[in-house]
Order: sequence, then structure tokens, then C-alpha cells
Amino acid sequence: MHSIIPLLIGWGLDLCAGDPTRLPHPIVAFGRWISFFERKANHGDHRRAKGTFWTVATLCTLFLSAHLALAALWTACLQWEAGGTYLYYLATGILIFYCLAGTTLIREVRMVFCAADRSLEEGRRQVSRIVGRDTSRLSDQEIRTAALETLAENLSDGVIAPLFWLYVLGIPGMLTYKMINTMDSMLGYRTERFKDFGRAAARIDDAANYLPARLTALLMALAACIPFRQGKSARNLKEELRFIRRYGRMHASPNSGYPEAALAGILDCRFGGPHHYFGEYCFKPYIGNRLSPLTTIDMQQAVAVNRRAEILMILTGVLLYLL
Repeated sequence: MHSIIPLLIGWGLDLCAGDPTRLPHPIVAFGRWISFFERKANHGDHRRAKGTFWTVATLCTLFLSAHLALAALWTACLQWEAGGTYLYYLATGILIFYCLAGTTLIREVRMVFCAADRSLEEGRRQVSRIVGRDTSRLSDQEIRTAALETLAENLSDGVIAPLFWLYVLGIPGMLTYKMINTMDSMLGYRTERFKDFGRAAARIDDAANYLPARLTALLMALAACIPFRQGKSARNLKEELRFIRRYGRMHASPNSGYPEAALAGILDCRFGGPHHYFGEYCFKPYIGNRLSPLTTIDMQQAVAVNRRAEILMILTGVLLYLL
């Protein structure tokens, strides 16, 4: 029963506040470390070997250090007698909060649609905050599509996968997953600069997201069975799973296609296509085949799916802790 308390604290804080922009954030620290080491090591010969060694060493060190830190925190909190237990729950709940990004992502996607409604240039500027592609030439529909692709993909990366690894390996596993995901987001590109040095980070991220991505798609499919107040009616579960099975593998990533396929099926739209990353052309296979225009109602429906899938994952954790 006690293990439920930090989970609910962390999730509740994310629902209420989102990412704390004015407070120190461990993911920002992860990003600075990755950037520092990449500048120091990503040059000369043996880039793949250097990247692999550094990636594995960093992840192992983080996982073991987190275990030791939590053990030390628990020992210190025990000195406070009864109050120390709740202090430990609060501290670990805050760590869980830092690893979740559901509310911030939804907020950003809403801002993209509001900006696109005002003007094309505002939409391009706003969507550039949440995607890695070149946004300077995106059309209105490409802006909205990019935002919803990111919403689907990051439901897995920012919510379901961290919770999955929390349930499997505890808070050290959750923190290590966030480091893996941050490495991939910064280094896992198939460009000349990153293709060798970031190869290990990308492969480890693929492995870490294999089950969570497919679980995310399943949760989204289940969420889509619930009728919506606006927009399209609830989708048939069998049809949705069939759509995911057909299009989930049609993506450059072995994982990202599954949550994107789930959302494309729910909204009856098409994702994917050509993009530019860091000045290089990249083509993503199309997911879906219907070019229906995306509207604010579609965004609201996508947000509802995200929230419902998130709730289902939290309920899964509560059930696991009660068993």
C-alpha cells in the first residue's frame, strides 16, 4: 500500500504543475552532461567505440548511484521516526514528478494549435519548441500534424515508459530511462555528426522503449473505446488494433510508429512524410492514408486520449502495488 503514495504524489504534481521551469531539474542536468561530453569526445577516430563506452558507463553509474542515494535517503529519514517515512514518500514522489511530462506536453500542443490559428509564422515558431525538424517551411497542416505526432510519441517517452520502468525497476530504473531518452533525443540522429557517436544511445533507447511503445498504443486503443463529447465517436477496438498492427511498423523508428499509428487511427488522419533535420532531408513512411484536415477538435480528442491512457497506466500501477 505504501508504494502507491509516491506514485500518486508524483502524478498529482505533474497534473497540477507540469515541468517546474524555475526550479532545478534533473533532466536539464542530464542534458548538460550529455552536451558537455559530446563536445569533448565526438571527434576524431573511434567515435562509435567512444560513444558506446561513455553511454554504457553513464547509465550504469546513474542506476547504481540512484540505488545508493535512495538507500541513504531512507536511512536518514528513518531517524525522524514516523515523520521520516512520509518525508521519504514526499522526496520520492518529487523524483517521480520530475520524470513525468504529460501536462507540459499537452500544454505545448495546445499552444501550437492556438498559435497556428493566429498565423502561420506563429505556428511555426511554437511547434519548433517541441520538434527537432526544420519548421521554417511547414504548412499549416504540417504544423498541426507535427504537434500531434509529438503528442503521441511523447505519451510513450514522457509518461508511459517512465511509469513502466518505475513499476519494473523502481525509481533508479525510471531515472535511468530518462537519461536514455535524453541521450537519444540529443544524439540519436542518423546525421553525419551523430550517426556513430550516438549509435549506442539510439539502440539502447530502442530496446528500452520496445514494450512501453506497444503498451502505449494498446492503452490509447482502449481509451479510444470511450465515447468523446466532441468530434468522432468511439472507435471499435478491433478496428483500432488492426490499424496499429498494419501501420505501427511503418516508421523509421522501431517504436515511435505504434503510438503514432494509434492516434492516426483514432483521428482518421495521416502522419509521416518528408522532413528536414539539422539541414538534412529525411523521409518518414506514411502512417494512415486519409488526408483529412486537422482541427482544434482533433487536438482536443487527442488530448483526451492521452489523459485517459495516462489514467489507465496509473491504475495499472496501483493494482500492481496492491497485489
